[in-house]
Amino acid sequence: MAKQVKSVSPVPLNDELDIVIPTIRSLVFLEVWRPFFEKYHLIIVQDGDPNKVIKVPDGFDYELFNRNDINRILGPKASCISFKDGGCRCFGFLVSKKKYIYTIDDDCFVAKDPSGKDINTAEQHLLNLKTPSTPFFFNTLYDPYREGADFVRGYPFSLREGVPTAVSHGLWLNIPDYDAPTQLVKPLERNSRYVDAVMTIPKGSFYPMCAMNLAFNRELIGPAMYFGLMGDGQPISRYDDMLAGWCSKLICDHLNLGVKTGLPYLWHSKASNPFVNLQKEYKGLFWQEEIIPFFQSLTLPKECDDAAKCYLELAKLIKEKLSHIDPYIVRLADAMVTWIEAWELFNPPEQAVPALANNVKKDAQAPPKKSK
Repeated sequence: MAKQVKSVSPVPLNDELDIVIPTIRSLVFLEVWRPFFEKYHLIIVQDGDPNKVIKVPDGFDYELFNRNDINRILGPKASCISFKDGGCRCFGFLVSKKKYIYTIDDDCFVAKDPSGKDINTAEQHLLNLKTPSTPFFFNTLYDPYREGADFVRGYPFSLREGVPTAVSHGLWLNIPDYDAPTQLVKPLERNSRYVDAVMTIPKGSFYPMCAMNLAFNRELIGPAMYFGLMGDGQPISRYDDMLAGWCSKLICDHLNLGVKTGLPYLWHSKASNPFVNLQKEYKGLFWQEEIIPFFQSLTLPKECDDAAKCYLELAKLIKEKLSHIDPYIVRLADAMVTWIEAWELFNPPEQAVPALANNVKKDAQAPPKKSK
């Protein structure tokens, strides 16, 4: 049974956003986030040893799922959820019932803006997601919907309505999100540049999506936010969010949805071991030089009119066009299909809720259980 603690805080719970946190350790980091996170429901996905007790500070409303829970709830489809990799977080995306998801890593803390004010990341992400994007024509004042900004002279009036925003990609101060080779040559580099800007990533442009400070509209793009088959038993890791970024951006472009990057910032406190990272990444460093041009060349058919249909088509194309890279690519493409099957069970287009999804529903109805 997934552990669940009802908040003892008098603050009413927000009904539109869940916060998803993958972890292998007790979540003492939540104390610094309390002023901002206590009004949200947390979905904690415990990676690694399921017998380890993960402690969550009192006063947070949460569900905690370990690997045993994932296996019991998904059955054979649990094979698509990564183990010993941050990609396990997508299980939280699967079982959430909120419109928006914000996912954050457990080594990230509250940052301050240049005025010294603490940054409320969840609030800024929601603002980004609730205002339109402008992927078809770049506005040189960046986000025209921010207070104090607008469309500049020469911006087409026919495009000023914008499009719905599906993804909000936040950034980080202190430890930058570098790959292993860059970590090795710049071990002491820290990011102290705070750029007060939000911008839409243009249609046709891809970007390296980092999951440590990421929010998205689950209803618009949720099926494409699969973090792949990574980690234990796989030849690659640390490309879980990269894969989701490539897939979701291609699908956003196809469906005329927007992706924003920039604010909010958080404080990334811990640099991971570059030698361990190199072992995890090294195949991906080669493979990406072929995989990224593949994504850049793709055009999805018009019949793919929602994120799930797009994702299944993409899985088929990956299997057809990239399987020569490594046998792993076939397993990845098959896992992508399994992910959509699981997604549709938990998020059925019709009113009926299948028995598989009812497993989580029953857990949620069980009496609250506190961590020991």
